[in-house]
Amino acid sequence: MCTGISLTAADGGVVTARTVEWALSDAHHDRVALFGRGRRFTAQTPSGLDGKQWTGRFGFASLTAYGQPYGPDGMNEQGLYVGVYYFPGFFSPAPFDPAERERSASVGDFMQWMLSSFATVAEVREHLHEVRVVEVIDPRFGGAPLPFHWKVADPSGAAIVIEIIDGGRVVVHDAFLGVISNSPTYDWHLTNLRNYIGLSPAPSAPLTIDGLRLAPFGGGSGLIGLPGDYSPPSRFVRAAALTALARPLATATEAVFEAFRILDSFNITVGATAPPGHRPQDIVSATQVTTACDLGGRTLYFHSMHNRQVRAVRLADIDFSAVTERVLEAGAQRSQSVVELRA
Repeated sequence: MCTGISLTAADGGVVTARTVEWALSDAHHDRVALFGRGRRFTAQTPSGLDGKQWTGRFGFASLTAYGQPYGPDGMNEQGLYVGVYYFPGFFSPAPFDPAERERSASVGDFMQWMLSSFATVAEVREHLHEVRVVEVIDPRFGGAPLPFHWKVADPSGAAIVIEIIDGGRVVVHDAFLGVISNSPTYDWHLTNLRNYIGLSPAPSAPLTIDGLRLAPFGGGSGLIGLPGDYSPPSRFVRAAALTALARPLATATEAVFEAFRILDSFNITVGATAPPGHRPQDIVSATQVTTACDLGGRTLYFHSMHNRQVRAVRLADIDFSAVTERVLEAGAQRSQSVVELRA
């Protein structure tokens, strides 16, 4: 259960932000890995580390997962953002063909290929035919299937959603307001928005029927019917509505913190989606990390369930020609920061 949005500021800044949830256990998403420019990559296939090979043009930063040096969200030194979002029941990759091994890659490798190879959404579109995404059951990620679709965005404001369906058919959608959630397919979510065109930030007008005057109780009545549950269709509608209604923002920094405020509406608490009698003791299916990437400023911000202090990694300050591979463990500090005010 992940939800993504984008905001644009008056200074031209573009921010893409999202929540990260994972259904199995604590995935340790609160660490950030750095990958240097010029790194050699070899993609994983069902037969091993024998897939597509390439040399990265750009360095990038990525959240981690299960102790592995990559995860669900990343941005490169050019400001290109790539995020993976769960897409069960509809992700349908090409079957693995040994004859196509040299251009085959797992879902995680596909993300790393985009982050390390391209500066813009347009470049990603142009080169998508060069990779054949195949399903790889990876024990490092709990051995679970990894059905994903991807959001890709750049500092120009361009944003797309890439879906692989029907046994390998690649479909690219323009990302409406930069919004993304999970299943079903993106075109279905856009069609579903038609059910909510009556929503308005203005209060409902009073109505008189048979001499009885009916007036709203207060502000927000125009948004009655905005879905508040955690299902992917409802989160998509809510994300689209709250993004469309976002106040004008002067700077990218303002947009970062407005994105965090909007995404507070999508935080899934521990146990909220668990079956009765199966209350989790861990953070299963809860919102583990929330990120916001200032694409023009090339800064990745995040806070976690265990530590709401916002942390930042400024890619512009990193010499990616000198970095090989490094995990910033400081991001994983797991205690809530409290500032005491004294009289």
